Amino acid sequence: MAGMDQEQDERIEKNWQDEANCLGVDPDLFFPERGASTREAKEVCRGCVVRLECLEYALSNGEKFGIWGGLSERERRRLRRQRALAARKDAV
Repeated sequence: MAGMDQEQDERIEKNWQDEANCLGVDPDLFFPERGASTREAKEVCRGCVVRLECLEYALSNGEKFGIWGGLSERERRRLRRQRALAARKDAV
C-alpha cells in the first residue's frame, strides 16, 4: 500500500507540473543571480493555474532557492514563519 501512495503522489506531482506556465521556459529565469530582478519569473507565475500547487511543493520540500509559485526565497521564508506562528497560536 505504501508504494501505491508514493506512486499516486508522484502522479499528482507530475500532473500539476504538466499544467505549469513555466513548462518549457528557461529554468535560469527562475533562479536569478543574487540581487537580480525576479519580475520576469513572477510574471510567468502570475496567471498560472497551478501556482498554489507549485508554492506548496516548494514549501513542503524546503526549496531554498528560486521563484516557486510566484514567491522568492525571502517571501517563502516569511510565509513559513507566518504559518508556524499561526500553528503555535492554534495549539495554545
